[in-house]
Amino acid sequence: MHTHRPRILILSAYDAASHQRWRQQLVKALPEFDWHCLSLPPRYFSWRIRGNALSWLNEPLLQQPWDLLLATSMTDLAGLRGFHASLARVPALLYLHENQFAFPDSGRQFNSYEPQMINLYSAVAADHLLFNSEWNRQSFIQGVTGLLKKLPDALPKHLPQALQQKSSILPVPIEDALFAQRTRLADTRCPHLLWNHRWEYDKGPDRLLKFLDKLVSQGQDFRLSLVGEQFRQQPEAFAQIQRDHAARLLHFGYLPQVKDYHQLLQQADLVMSTALHDFQGLSMLEAMASGCLALAPERLAYPEYIPAEHCYASYPEDPDTEAEAAVSRLMEWLQTPPQQPAPDHWRLSQLIPAYRQILKRFLT
Repeated sequence: MHTHRPRILILSAYDAASHQRWRQQLVKALPEFDWHCLSLPPRYFSWRIRGNALSWLNEPLLQQPWDLLLATSMTDLAGLRGFHASLARVPALLYLHENQFAFPDSGRQFNSYEPQMINLYSAVAADHLLFNSEWNRQSFIQGVTGLLKKLPDALPKHLPQALQQKSSILPVPIEDALFAQRTRLADTRCPHLLWNHRWEYDKGPDRLLKFLDKLVSQGQDFRLSLVGEQFRQQPEAFAQIQRDHAARLLHFGYLPQVKDYHQLLQQADLVMSTALHDFQGLSMLEAMASGCLALAPERLAYPEYIPAEHCYASYPEDPDTEAEAAVSRLMEWLQTPPQQPAPDHWRLSQLIPAYRQILKRFLT
């Protein structure tokens, strides 16, 4: 009897850098499956999330036989399965790097329930949901519950519970090569701080500015590397940090070479988050794997891998109080640096067996 490698089609409808990295990791780490991928570029968000099933209407790959579909959360799975009758019979997993219910409103987005409904329809259409963190899952389930309360009538009973029951947590893995043993906080006199997030409002650059200003006012010396993905428009806080803290800046901007970025992770003493919004926190996990101490607010997914007593108090509505909490946490650490556990459960080698298991479970 001829046994073929199971054919898996990845559908990445908004193929952002982290989504790309995730799918490439899987393909490389699980060669026993025959992987194929359909992706669309991460631009024109509103059109992309609403229109991906239409964009792929005449896609020859969708006419082929598949053993399993693995779609990202931006994919209109319900639409695709409706347009392509053969896909309706193929088991489908939906991987949620993020969900449309927990995005903070920057005031710039078109305020519409449409992205949330597409997320919800895809979740209903999928056989199983995979979330990259418990915080992501809970904010999604709560978001669905809240949305259903706003709708007037004729609603299915127990939908949030049903979605919760067919879900599990499976994070985006961190490459084993990034894990490094080193002595904590080499420089307590003038620590090297790293802020390595997307340069957008939801990552709290204004909070970072307050934190840095408070450190200076307390007479605490530091060096700063401010790196991450940049966009045409960016919050004013970045330009102000560049002006006010120029003498302390070691890096400012995007590091195009991965090896330079990995080297920076090894050099920094402390990685910082001020985010209002982070579904897993890859940049924090990578830096922690490399031996950085993590300074993050006690919210979002952070308490899932940073000990609660190491997080600083969260005040989403009060940036000044929050900056004070972060500064006092840092000052304590400079006196007696804590031992922070490496995020070993997020290692690629630890997570790949779990990915293999869930894929096999749903293969026809």
